[in-house]
Amino acid sequence: MPSGTGSRSRRDFLRLVAGGGAALALARLVRGADAAPAAERPNFIILFTDDQGYQDVGCFGSPLIRTPRLDRMAAEGMKFTDFYVAGPVCTPSRAALLTGCYPKRVGLTRVLFPKEKGGLKPEHVTVAEVLKSRGYATMCIGKWHLGDQPESMPLRQGFDAFFGLPYSNDMKPELLMRGDEVIENPAVQETLTERYTEEAVRFITENKDRPFFLYLPHTMPHIPLSASEKFKGKSPRGLYGDVIEAIDWSTGEILDTLGRLGIDERTLVVFTSDNGPWLEKKKDGGCALPLRSGKGTTWEGGMREPCIVRWPGHVPVGAVCREMALSMDLMPTFARLAGAELPAGAAVDGRDVWPLMAGVAGAKTSHEAFFYWNDSNLQAVRSGRWKVILHAQGPAKEDEEPSRRDELYDLKYDIGETMDLALDYPHVVERLRALAAKHCKELKGSLGKPRKKLPKKKEPAETPAKASAATPAKSSAPAAKK
Repeated sequence: MPSGTGSRSRRDFLRLVAGGGAALALARLVRGADAAPAAERPNFIILFTDDQGYQDVGCFGSPLIRTPRLDRMAAEGMKFTDFYVAGPVCTPSRAALLTGCYPKRVGLTRVLFPKEKGGLKPEHVTVAEVLKSRGYATMCIGKWHLGDQPESMPLRQGFDAFFGLPYSNDMKPELLMRGDEVIENPAVQETLTERYTEEAVRFITENKDRPFFLYLPHTMPHIPLSASEKFKGKSPRGLYGDVIEAIDWSTGEILDTLGRLGIDERTLVVFTSDNGPWLEKKKDGGCALPLRSGKGTTWEGGMREPCIVRWPGHVPVGAVCREMALSMDLMPTFARLAGAELPAGAAVDGRDVWPLMAGVAGAKTSHEAFFYWNDSNLQAVRSGRWKVILHAQGPAKEDEEPSRRDELYDLKYDIGETMDLALDYPHVVERLRALAAKHCKELKGSLGKPRKKLPKKKEPAETPAKASAATPAKSSAPAAKK
């Protein structure tokens, strides 16, 4: 696998695609690819929520949140039970989805803040750019959070249009943008979901006769939670449930639009979340059960997400896929279906998972392993049914806790990661640690959860006897006047 994407490859790619040069780009970059008419290329829609838990959809087991349209989407398509994002927080997860690469490979390993340098760099090719090479209309609606500097914003990353927030809704200033222009400050968050939906319906309608790619990363249910009067106070799960039920309504509006326009059978729709629930927010956070933990961690609850795929006539109805698939797989899968190839020299960690989506008999995951990164620290690895939680090895410093042995979990029978089997299967631990070490070396990260610092020892309080010996006694006589 190439170690990186050369900037020259990307510049050549974009130069050829821009200004009517798509035909030349295709001749060079889509060698032997299907040259089907534009009307036969499928449309793609990604619905990407923010901080939604694994359980927070009816068809994934929510006891209180009502999601009839997402449940219907699953009944008309396929549920992925073992679907992973590549980061346990916002920015890394979004970078991986759009580039098909582990966040460490593209240098976006942590959450970015407003006006911060170091967003998505121009040399990294996005799925929007790949699809534009095949004549797709592209739009991003919702939360971007890949850098708010001009070179990192959607219009320079392959999207024809943008409507949404440049970063999380708890960051200041609260800007709503159209393209590069601020149109609302502060953004009225109560109606964001409805307005995103209106924009999505408009974009789909305007592009119904040509292939399009719609990326809709919802602002919600990231805190602060907000819902309009149409949804507020309606869910038994409180405001968090109101927000999810609004997103469910939005999904239904988009799917109904596809049906009304007669492009249902030409449109592949994917629904998932960027990372696990923010459990520290209690009632304002979601639920990842039966998984362990949530956002910000490399336990399953932090990076395994609910995922639903629908494409009438192509994805089998009412199907469930239990093979491992990744958000990074969407880019190469979409490229294959659009008849496109990735630019020469691109390092893409995702794989084409169309056989899984299509329900091909006997189809298996294309990944030998999935690597759980948290910032620049590789903390876990899964291969097949096994997952190893990696801990830093070697001698500990004086102010650190002792080294811990790695942990091993059988995700086939222990999805909640409750029973450590490392002592029973040391050869499995050794094999997975070797895979992780090789991957970590390639991406130049650190291996294993870092040791925790030991609490500082408190100095013992001085006894009265010691204190009197060290401190001269005060005289009871009045001080002499000067």
